[in-house]
Amino acid sequence: MQNREFRVLEIPKWGRYLRGKWLENFANHLSKQEQKEIDIESFLWHLCSYEKVTCFEREDAIRAFERQIKNRCTIFYQFTNEAFLVQNAKNLKMKDLPYDEWDWNYTDIYVMDWENKWTFVITHETDIGLGPYFIQKL
Repeated sequence: MQNREFRVLEIPKWGRYLRGKWLENFANHLSKQEQKEIDIESFLWHLCSYEKVTCFEREDAIRAFERQIKNRCTIFYQFTNEAFLVQNAKNLKMKDLPYDEWDWNYTDIYVMDWENKWTFVITHETDIGLGPYFIQKL
């Protein structure tokens, strides 16, 4: 994330907190039992792949994310507690995200609007059609 337009702040150890906020904001319509049935604790994005939420998928998700009005957003991962706050993110694109397909810790990445109105997810299964996903709360 070397774009000079963005102001990127590392927020170490916030991953667990942000994963909890993500669940609270995007999966709160599911009961604990429904969440368990789709193994959402292992992969938050199962919310989308099990069709438990209305979302855009694949190229439509990328377009929705890139067209989205962005001011501040957080970036976090499924398997590590590293996280980032991105300010002045209006031109943030998928290609700018710190995603590493060769390092398991950085393959499931979540971008979440600071106001929790939308989220964009890239999964480690994108190559077989599971993701990316984009959820917009109305």
